[in-house]
Amino acid sequence: MNQRARGCRHRRSFAEIAASLPFLVPRFDLDCCPLRSRVAILDANQYSEKLCQTLYEGMKLFNLDVSGKSVLLKPNLVDYIPGAHINTHPLLVAAAAEVFKRLGARSVVVGEGPGHQRDTFLVLCESGLFEQLSRVSVPFVDLNRDCVVKRKLRTDYSGLHEIWLPRTILEADFIVSMPKIKTHHWSGVTLSMKNMFGVVPGVKYGWPKNILHWKGIEQCIVDICATLPIHFVIADGIVAMEGNGPLAGSPRHLDKLVLADDAVAADATCASLMGLLPERVLHIAAAAKFLGNSSLESIDHLAESLKLLSRPFDLASEFRYLKRSCV
Repeated sequence: MNQRARGCRHRRSFAEIAASLPFLVPRFDLDCCPLRSRVAILDANQYSEKLCQTLYEGMKLFNLDVSGKSVLLKPNLVDYIPGAHINTHPLLVAAAAEVFKRLGARSVVVGEGPGHQRDTFLVLCESGLFEQLSRVSVPFVDLNRDCVVKRKLRTDYSGLHEIWLPRTILEADFIVSMPKIKTHHWSGVTLSMKNMFGVVPGVKYGWPKNILHWKGIEQCIVDICATLPIHFVIADGIVAMEGNGPLAGSPRHLDKLVLADDAVAADATCASLMGLLPERVLHIAAAAKFLGNSSLESIDHLAESLKLLSRPFDLASEFRYLKRSCV
């Protein structure tokens, strides 16, 4: 079976997705749901040096305590396609690094393991991220080729039982997922939780992390996020992606940043901003049972309130059931 066929196994109708949910009901002694989650939706209509102040003011709302801690920023760095909005913007990553330093972090490092088998340093340079990280004196670690440690999964919906993880991310005190808000032709959406596929080393799991795809994308998302908790989310929705994401979609201006102290709440909020029903996104629905909050009743919006789009994001035909207008 070729890679594309294996990936297509995960494209299902809403009825099939709903029927599969019982298999993702927590079977493990793990409940990490906070009583309340906090999300801040910030206006940001361009990538510029002003992002640093926007982020600083937004992050102050959370009263984050990172003083003396090592912070790892995990952006979405997939590949470089000229003119395409597929990666977390370099200016936003650099701004986040500056803000965490300003908040007293002992160290800040950016780590990513791109899904495609590429020269990571070349992608880093072509994307503009190397230039921005050099400007703010922040190092980059290729998580695909970092020293790795085997860890037992805290949940095991994938059947992998154990997972190899980069030492750099295991040693970080504070992990920040920085996704680009995008649709995804295999998982519906790719947000802060799906972004964590990039911490899994390609030297152990292949490209584009093939073993995770074969074991089930949604199941692996939940296992990774249960085993390696995300402490904070900064989602890039200034220019998002709709349609045939995560690479071949079309740019969609949301003009928003989404900050959150709960990855499930972040992804539910981002999905709602996209005009989608988060409870229909399998990995969000599954994670909401024990990892975080997806219900509006359990989320405190610290900045502007959630406003729905007049036109939901375009999706691959297999995922149109995710739209709010879908009945």
